[in-house]
Amino acid sequence: MTEVDLLLVHADEIATPAGRGPRRGAAQDQLTIVRDGALAVRGGRIEAVGSSVELLSRYRARKVHDARGCFVVPGFVDAHTHPAFVATREGEYDLRLRGVPYEEITRRGGGIFRSVDDLRAAPDERLAAQLRRHLRGFVAAGTTTVECKSGYGLSWRDERRSLELLLREAAALPLRVVPTFLGAHQMPKEFRERRGDYVRELVTQMLPEVARLRLARYCDVFCDVGAYTVAEARAVLEAARDLGLGLRVHAEELGPSGGARLAAELRAASADHLVHVDDATIDAMGEAGVAPVLLPGTVFALRLAKAPPARRMVERGLPVALATDFNPGTSWLQSPLLLIALACSVLKLTVAEALTAATANAAASLGLGDECGALLPGLSADAVVIRGSSHLLLGYRMSEGPVERVVMRGELVDPRAFAATAEPIA
Repeated sequence: MTEVDLLLVHADEIATPAGRGPRRGAAQDQLTIVRDGALAVRGGRIEAVGSSVELLSRYRARKVHDARGCFVVPGFVDAHTHPAFVATREGEYDLRLRGVPYEEITRRGGGIFRSVDDLRAAPDERLAAQLRRHLRGFVAAGTTTVECKSGYGLSWRDERRSLELLLREAAALPLRVVPTFLGAHQMPKEFRERRGDYVRELVTQMLPEVARLRLARYCDVFCDVGAYTVAEARAVLEAARDLGLGLRVHAEELGPSGGARLAAELRAASADHLVHVDDATIDAMGEAGVAPVLLPGTVFALRLAKAPPARRMVERGLPVALATDFNPGTSWLQSPLLLIALACSVLKLTVAEALTAATANAAASLGLGDECGALLPGLSADAVVIRGSSHLLLGYRMSEGPVERVVMRGELVDPRAFAATAEPIA
């Protein structure tokens, strides 16, 4: 018998995308299902997936975990988050309930600007503590890979320390973190009357230093109504591309901004939000290989009248991905289980499509399709053990709670050990 590090056995069901990401069209709705399933892990990689009878006859393990009463899916990949903040903004949610629109809250100095003021005033120790809290919250929720943006500094000092502290805190966890520079999240208040100066600072000073210090893998720009224009976003993204950074774009959340068309023109890795995207732009994204990353939690929290046209994207062959958009103002959401339930309800995806979107396709959008996102031999051993008999519960059950164990790069983790530090603090 072959010796492995971990055998996870007797899962009621193992459910995984049928291939490595990205999965498009009908393939996004196809899962491989193994009843009484088992997973063998060696050296942090998946050695084999199959029935418990088969794998117990072939392998012996240093550690065996019995997953009866649970189903197992790939480790969740969260492809769009904003964890580098220090305080919550629940008061703004109450304002929105009272009819004050997001744009008006921003005009009053709230929204992103409130978080910028809070972060700039916070010492490193407080920012680091909050980053640690937020990253551990992802682990507790069953996320094994997470894209993390800066963007609440909007100055080189504060963007740099956001990314440096993020990388420092991530190094202490088994969580895989993909850092993204979002210095173009909003136009800083001190540059409101001289926007070109800040864009030049991004292009000539911040981005070269981000690349030199290897602080980020991607550069993102919020190209939307009330944020960056297409011309400003193009200048930043082209500079980032020339420095070897991948490109991501916040686009079409608040209105038809042209950001998604720009993402297609520049062949960005992703365009995110996409509430107001039209069919011609969807087709352009598909031709350019731009992944749509959809954020149903934000649609829900902002009570938007429209949702991204996810069904049309799937039908047109785009590899739809999902993300929580975890942030202090418009989506306090870390649970991939609740994310999938929202995607089924708000975006009208099937459970299989949503699970693929939150695993294989999200991984592919981050350039990690050959590393994680599916339970296949050779990929990173990232998996989530969830109470219940079937993956179909992911769409049916709006719950954050039933994660029993998480396998992260081959390490078996009890999520309860991380949950105590996942609560928000002001």
